[in-house]
Amino acid sequence: MGSIMQERVTGGGGGGSSRISAVNIDGTPPSNHIHHDYIDDDNKKPGWKKFLAHVGPGFLVSLAYLDPGNLETDLQAGANHGYELLWIILIGLIFALIIQSLAANLGVTTGKHLSELCKAEYPLFVKYCLWLLAELAVIAADIPEVIGTAFALNILFNIPVWGGVLLTGSSTLLLLGLQRYGVRKLELLISILVFVMAACFFGEMSYVKPPASGVLKGMFIPKLSGQGATGDAIALLGALIMPHNLFLHSALVLSRKVPNSVRGVNDACRYFLIESGFALFVAFLINVAVISVSGTVCSASNLSNDNSDRCSDLTLNSASFLLQNVLGKSSKIVYAIALLASGQSSAITGTYAGQFIMQGFLDLKMKKWLRNLLTRCIAITPSLIVSIIGGSSGAGRLIIIASMILSFELPFALIPLLKFSSSATKMGPYKNSIIIIVVSWILGFGIIGINIYYLTTAFVGWLIHSTLPKVANVFIGILVFPLMAIYIIAVIYLTLRKDVVETYIQPVKNDPIAQTQMENGQSFDPNTMIHYREDLADIPLPQ
Repeated sequence: MGSIMQERVTGGGGGGSSRISAVNIDGTPPSNHIHHDYIDDDNKKPGWKKFLAHVGPGFLVSLAYLDPGNLETDLQAGANHGYELLWIILIGLIFALIIQSLAANLGVTTGKHLSELCKAEYPLFVKYCLWLLAELAVIAADIPEVIGTAFALNILFNIPVWGGVLLTGSSTLLLLGLQRYGVRKLELLISILVFVMAACFFGEMSYVKPPASGVLKGMFIPKLSGQGATGDAIALLGALIMPHNLFLHSALVLSRKVPNSVRGVNDACRYFLIESGFALFVAFLINVAVISVSGTVCSASNLSNDNSDRCSDLTLNSASFLLQNVLGKSSKIVYAIALLASGQSSAITGTYAGQFIMQGFLDLKMKKWLRNLLTRCIAITPSLIVSIIGGSSGAGRLIIIASMILSFELPFALIPLLKFSSSATKMGPYKNSIIIIVVSWILGFGIIGINIYYLTTAFVGWLIHSTLPKVANVFIGILVFPLMAIYIIAVIYLTLRKDVVETYIQPVKNDPIAQTQMENGQSFDPNTMIHYREDLADIPLPQ
């Protein structure tokens, strides 16, 4: 009989091992003529060609680690605290590598992305709450892109910041429209412009020569001192580890064809890890360069009064002076072009993340331009209000607030990811090892603990020093403290709740022959044994 079923297979050592294999219903292995030529061709490919077939998702996700929100928080961290917060960047990007790899592994192993698994696992009310929080994360991540683009337009064309905010909606829609004429060329151009900024900061860093001892000390000795250090640290983490990136990465990997065999899944997970590691290492170096340049220039003893005033309230709009030593008079133009590219590339990844979130939680899929317009219109509202009232400095502070919101949002994407990727009911034999489970949960709860501590102490401190009437403070306390309690209860619920939905199909019968064939990377039916999502096949990634 030609049907395919699932089996439990054991190795020669006698120990049971859950693997997905294919056998005929009568229990005999499929005949050799069912083995497809594409499997042989795939096995003959050199390793670097297999790796290149998986390249794309990690680099697209890594653009989010170089967005205007990162640049703003890096610049302020350097100007306010020198090299003191570099350890946040190091820990943040190590943690980012771990959780982005877990997100990729989750998609590869289950054939579903994170939002789809959340929909399957959680009750209706929890599902809608997680969806709303995920959408809020996309909007919060879009605010820095809106303001960054507005700053770039202000520098290039002297358009007021509020006017630039209004133009940002059409600018991203224009880029999305240009995708039909060559999306890979467009994204390559954006990436090149972003790395132009990186080259500028590296060149400036070689000019100002930050002390190696100070940089290394800031990178490896945790320290939070000085006014606002905790808030800046949380903003750095929020700008680095964004919740929507977890949904995005787990979906992007499904645009790659992965043989559902032991070797196929393991190879895909390894290739995605290597790609993410390289992309995030580049992002780490760029973030370190931005903080180092900002910290060195703003702490210089011969700083002019004009530049000293800029350093005291450093924003994306005023940061081009940091590159004057390398670029001279052209620093403003080059900086603005790279800032524009940074904002637009990050906005495109945010649009894709929003698509996957909506499709996964609600089974809805909007056209890219409509999805982008919806998200952008919501993000424009607070950006426009703040830029009109507070100007450039107010818009810069809004980026910091948006980054802090992302940090507080993180548990509602991170905890489901950590639980699903460590669950045998979701991942089967590919679940996280004990070491990864321990490290990821320690880092995750470390960030969550810092957020809760800062949320509590900052609010209590604000109440104590508030100039509002006592009655107003009481009403504010009555409103906010229950919300804080709900936040903590929600985190505890997601952590302690036991997974009840099984998405990994456990094999049920021993078959050493099929096990051997699967260990050799052999698959039999490309329609049932390949993790490949046609609904994600139109994602513009390099092939």
